[in-house]
This record gives sequence, C-alpha cells and structure tokens, in this order.
Amino acid sequence: MPLPSVPFVPAGRIRADILKIYRDTPGNGAHFGRDKTTRKIQERYYWPTMITDIRNHLNSCLPCAQNNHRRQKLPGALKPIKPPEGIWKLLSMDFHGPIAPTSKQGNRYIISLTDILSKFVVAKAVRDCSATTAVKFLINDVILKYGTPTCILTDNGTHFTAQIMNNLFQHLGVTHLYSTVYHPQTNGQIERFNATMDGKIAALCNERRTNWDEVLQYVTFNYNTSIHATTKQTPFEMMHGRQATLPFDQQKEIISLTQDPEHGEKIRIYLEKLVNEARNNIIKNQQQYKTRYDLNRQNLSLKLNDLVLIKTRNIRNKFDIRYEGPFKIIKQLGIKTFIVQHVKKLTLTKQVTMDVIVPLVERCNLIQ
Repeated sequence: MPLPSVPFVPAGRIRADILKIYRDTPGNGAHFGRDKTTRKIQERYYWPTMITDIRNHLNSCLPCAQNNHRRQKLPGALKPIKPPEGIWKLLSMDFHGPIAPTSKQGNRYIISLTDILSKFVVAKAVRDCSATTAVKFLINDVILKYGTPTCILTDNGTHFTAQIMNNLFQHLGVTHLYSTVYHPQTNGQIERFNATMDGKIAALCNERRTNWDEVLQYVTFNYNTSIHATTKQTPFEMMHGRQATLPFDQQKEIISLTQDPEHGEKIRIYLEKLVNEARNNIIKNQQQYKTRYDLNRQNLSLKLNDLVLIKTRNIRNKFDIRYEGPFKIIKQLGIKTFIVQHVKKLTLTKQVTMDVIVPLVERCNLIQ
C-alpha cells in the first residue's frame, strides 16, 4: 500500500522529538522494533535521512539494550583450552548443589574433580560447600590417593578463594586457575559430568531420592570405566594403565603370578600411547566443535573506554533488567576477557568475557 503525502520535517529538534514520541512514549511507540517504528513515522512525516536516524535511535536506546532478548548468536569465536601434555596436569573442581532432598546421611552437595586429559572423575557427597570441606576433599580423596596435580581450575566462589585454600595450594606448589564468574564454560568439564550424573543417580535412587549419596560412587565408577566420547578411551584405563574388571566379569579359575622385569617400561609406553591418542582426539573434537560454534558468529571490536552493558546474572523474574550498566572498559586481559567499571558506581568492577557484553551505540545529535 503506497504511503500518503506527508509533511516535510526540517533539520533540528523537531526530528529528534518525533523519534522520541513515536518510539519511546507508551501511547505512540512503546519501544517496538525498526520496521514498526519506520512504518509509523513514514505514514506521518518525511525527511531525507529518516531511515538512518530511526536506525540510530533504536540502536542507541538504553532501555531496549537492557531489556530486550538477544536472538542472534552470542559474540566471540571459540577459544578451546589446549589439552594438557599428561595425566593429572590440569584438573577442574566444583561443588554441585544444594541437592534436594537432603540424603539420609545429611549430605546436600557433591564436590567433584575431573582430570582434563583423561576425563577421570573423583566425586564425593558432602554436607556443605565450605572451604574446609574442599580442603579435606583435596587432601584425603585426591592427593593422598592419586598424587598432587600441577594445576587446578575452579570458579571464583568463596569456598575456593578462601585463605585456607590458598595456603594449601602454596604449600603443595599447585597452581590455582580461575574461570570468570560470567563464563563458567571455562570449567565446562565439571558442568558436563554434573549433567550426566544427575540423571543416572535419579535412575538408581529410591522413590524418596534420599539415598542419592549411596549411589554416587557407582555412577562415578561406571562413568570412569566407560568409553569417553571425546578421548575414545576409558578414563580408568588412562589413569591406571589397565582396563577395569567389573563386578560381573568372569575371572579366570587359574591365576599365574609371573614376574615381568619390563612391566614398568611396557606400562609407561602403553600410557604414553593412550595419552597421545586422547590428546589428538580431544584436539580433533575441539576443532569440529569450534567450526560449528563459530558459524555466523563475530568477534566484537572493543577498545578501552568503550561503553558497554553486561549480562545480568541470576535473573529472578521476567521483568528484571537483562543487561546492567553502563560500564566502561578499563582493561583488556585477553582476546575475549575484559575488566569493566560502572560509570556511576566507580567501585563496581567486573571481569567479564565477550559473550556477555553488549556494546552501546552513541546517539547522533539531531539538534543543531
């Protein structure tokens, strides 16, 4: 349907007023999108740069940037973590919970630790998620059974940043790495195990789900003794150099206890072969996933002093602001990681990654 003849709007304040009235006011625009706003104004007024001005007005609208859903892919190409050179070099650790219902033994959380290369998991049901509980788990269930790792990756939770935890790491010479609060995918190994574990535990539990801590070790054992989709190896074999004998496996009636003087060297060569195969499979899997992830996804062009919004964590209801700010970029830590500072609350700073950032567009001045 052709547009009717409409008044010409000269340059100046009136153009800005028309944009505000037919886009931002409840009765005339209600912050609807580009096509609806453009059609509404075109039916009533005309000026040569109307389309460009409308686009800029929409893109620079702070309330819309803070509250609208983002339908496009999150920005930032994937940067996979290079697999470690060996077993027990890099571990990831996290708490899972609180879990309801509380078990009959009073446990409410699961603390778990995964070797990034072998995917071997150590998990334990615990009563709380305190730093003291994490330290006891590390000492008694990890270090005294499997040895001291080189690096441990955790989130920034207080249970992992407490002084008692830092003292343990310093005493043992363990490097403590952190994933950013806004980018838990960095510690995604644990997240994937948790997702797998929940369904399996529920399937084995009693009807009241109060014995979940009793079946946890069975689920962990079967996870460790099953082929992993990424490494194409079983975590148990990569960790111990042998296949696990399952409870139902048939044992030989006659056992020969022979000694092989080259057994240690054979195990070393065999484990080296498993490690190399696992690393190659992980790298291949990462490259395939990166290709799919990066499709139609762009890196943002961000620089110091740019104004941005940051995705709100833990939204409680539908009408909460989805992106908070404005923040100003004050430091770049890596290709995708930045330190931002709130423009009004100067003491509020955050470490964030590119996929939770929304750049703010400067509004053109139509009043000249």
